[in-house]
Amino acid sequence: MVPARNGSSIPVLGFLICAAFIYLSFRDLWLNHKWRTEIGFVKRNGTQFVVDGKALYVNGWNSYWFMDHAVNEHSRYLVSEMLETGAKMGLTVCRTWAFNDGGYNALQISPGRFDERVFKALDHVIAEAKKHDVRLLLCLVNNLQAYGGKSQYVQWAWQEGVGLSSSNDSFFFDPSIRKYFKNYLTALLTRKNSVTGIEYRNDPTIFAWELINEPRCTSDVSGDTLQDWIDEMTSFIKSIDDKHLLTVGLEGFYGPNSPKRLTVNPEQWPSELGTDFVRNSNSSNIDFASVHIYPDHWFHNQTFEDKLKFVVKWMQSHIEDGMKELKKPVLFTEFGLSNMNKDYEPSQRERFYRTIFDVVYKSAKRRKAGAGTLVWQLFMEGMEGFNDEFGIVPHEEDPMYRLMVEQSCRLGRVTGRREERKLRKLCSHRH
Repeated sequence: MVPARNGSSIPVLGFLICAAFIYLSFRDLWLNHKWRTEIGFVKRNGTQFVVDGKALYVNGWNSYWFMDHAVNEHSRYLVSEMLETGAKMGLTVCRTWAFNDGGYNALQISPGRFDERVFKALDHVIAEAKKHDVRLLLCLVNNLQAYGGKSQYVQWAWQEGVGLSSSNDSFFFDPSIRKYFKNYLTALLTRKNSVTGIEYRNDPTIFAWELINEPRCTSDVSGDTLQDWIDEMTSFIKSIDDKHLLTVGLEGFYGPNSPKRLTVNPEQWPSELGTDFVRNSNSSNIDFASVHIYPDHWFHNQTFEDKLKFVVKWMQSHIEDGMKELKKPVLFTEFGLSNMNKDYEPSQRERFYRTIFDVVYKSAKRRKAGAGTLVWQLFMEGMEGFNDEFGIVPHEEDPMYRLMVEQSCRLGRVTGRREERKLRKLCSHRH
């Protein structure tokens, strides 16, 4: 009996080896097909975002730290935990950095030189976002110095003896630096994800590209220098990737080209930053406008009630611009209330957020241009070193958590997406 069993096991073993070979050979092909076909790209239809023909209003958040934490195995799990938490709250889009220029864990070590280890970390972030049904708004460079920013590009050019100026604003007008940035864009957009096998430019997990975080060019208050840079770089991006939406990354301040709107600015100084919300957002390759909301940092000695009044006026002005001037969606990509204010109370933050959510919800109900919000910022327990005065650790028992879930459900009702399985389960117990 024993020899007979051994003899019959040989063809079985051969079959199993053959099956394993076929599985390994075709697994990547199947996975690629699965990743390619499950979700569609976010598009724009007038002043609305649409996915597969249905309107999408964004309730999301910022976690700028994803790529940095995905580099090391001991902290990589935090990316997955944050995405899982966001998905449980019904949040659909996360804004994060797709840059780190020079310094620790740099993606771009020097112009055109990249650390594959860090690129694989970004691959991981995108793959994890897909697993949790969250899309990513990926920012491409920082106006500020954190994670390199435009000052790092200027420093590189200066060190190589090709820079025209040591001014940080030369990032916008120096031909050598423009070439550096285009080389980075090419490498990023055509990157083939080591996890999914999909080039970034072909991956619908990416909601959109953001050109630069909070651009300012104070050396040219007319705004011409920044506008020329926006036009050139957005045209270059679209020549490589015409599938994804594109936004500038503006704070939303009005400049000299919008004289009727200057009174909407928080004070006089924002009109002298070389930016202009309407002009910059009206660039032909820009698909939607971006706005930030930080009255704590923009005003001096304003009461909390005055801040709330400003927020409503600020948002309504930009939504109106989206409808009448731009005819594009307006996404409020950062907002927060500082816990460092002298009169700060936790209940104020809840009122502040609710005020912002209400403006977007009312806009959505009326099919206007207010396309959604992204909270600044969410992070996980044990990440205090990455926190700031606006950070929130989401907990189910926390009022802020419940408020964000409520907004997910309200926007889901407006679009009909509440009937989708995930939102239906999340929102069913709320009514």
